Amino acid sequence: MAILKKLRGKLSKTRENLTDKISRALKAHKTLDEGLLEELEEILIAADVGVETTSKILETVKERARKEKKESSSDIQEFLKEAMLNALTETNRSGVIDLDSPLPSEPYVILMVGVNGTGKTTTIAKLARMFDRRGQKVLIAACDTFRAAATEQLQIWAKRVDADIVKNVPQADPAAVAYDAISAAKARGHQVVIADTAGRLHTKTNLMEELKKIKRVMGKALPGAPHLTLLVMDATTGQNGLRQVKLFDEAIKLDGIVLAKLDGTAKGGIVLAIADEYKMPVYYVGLGEKPDDLEKFEPKEFVEAIFD
Repeated sequence: MAILKKLRGKLSKTRENLTDKISRALKAHKTLDEGLLEELEEILIAADVGVETTSKILETVKERARKEKKESSSDIQEFLKEAMLNALTETNRSGVIDLDSPLPSEPYVILMVGVNGTGKTTTIAKLARMFDRRGQKVLIAACDTFRAAATEQLQIWAKRVDADIVKNVPQADPAAVAYDAISAAKARGHQVVIADTAGRLHTKTNLMEELKKIKRVMGKALPGAPHLTLLVMDATTGQNGLRQVKLFDEAIKLDGIVLAKLDGTAKGGIVLAIADEYKMPVYYVGLGEKPDDLEKFEPKEFVEAIFD
């Protein structure tokens, strides 16, 4: 219940942009006519649910209303909630590794990728804090060797969340840093390795090739590594982020998404578009700048929070 309460507070912008407008539209129409459907379509698309996903959701609502002969405001809202929840759960969530359970490998290696400015560094720190609170030693691999400032920032965060760090000189081979970090974790008994990578444009072929190399070298350092590859995506980028999902997944095969800055956007509907169009599960959502502002994504709680 505490998480649901936090979600309600942090998702206020999305709720105002999405469900408050839906409520007003439902009150203005007495039946599920074309006027209401058009209005609902505009609201969902404006919240970055996406054209295709919006169409599927409204088609489901229409079919249920016709089949059950129910068109009251409360009925339509309930149908919408259920259609959204279905969209969020019809992903490959069955393959989601529960990081709350004992880790299947030690060290457990997580590779974090994303474009510039998505909040990747702070997300890594939040993940490290989460593991540290469970008594699991974390080692952060500073594989962004292009910018000295990136390593410095990561060092500051590592200290704040009681994580160790492995780094190298500027311009060093990022894959070599990843290898050294995994070797150090095995030697020192760290349970978790979280690898930072340089923020990169998903359209830059050479940088994407470098990510592939990092992933290959990790597997040489520890068979099966990385065990989890997560794309950190800025929720405020909306539909533009969907192309990031597509291209990163094609290049290195993603396991899931961390949606950062969800508290700062009125377009939280992007979660639905990701789930529906790419069947890609969202593992965590960032709900603030503090080290503890990372929450496990639960579809039911998310839908409840934005409709409450």
